[in-house]
Amino acid sequence: MKNFSVRLRELRIEKGLSQQKLADAIGIKRHTVADWELRRTEPDISYIISLARFFDITTDVLLGIKEY
Repeated sequence: MKNFSVRLRELRIEKGLSQQKLADAIGIKRHTVADWELRRTEPDISYIISLARFFDITTDVLLGIKEY
C-alpha cells in the first residue's frame, strides 16, 4: 500500500491542483503541502480530516490503510 505522502501527491495531481491551490483550499501554506509530500513532516489529525473531506475519501484511503 502507498503511504500518505505518495497518496496525497497522486490525489492532488488527479484533481489537477497545484500545491498552492490545495493549500488555499484547506487554509495552509504551500510549503506545508510540499513538506507533507516530501515526508518532511506529517499533518495533524485536523488536516487529515480536512484533506479526506476535500478529496471526498475516507481517512483510511488517504493514509494508505485501504485502497480506493
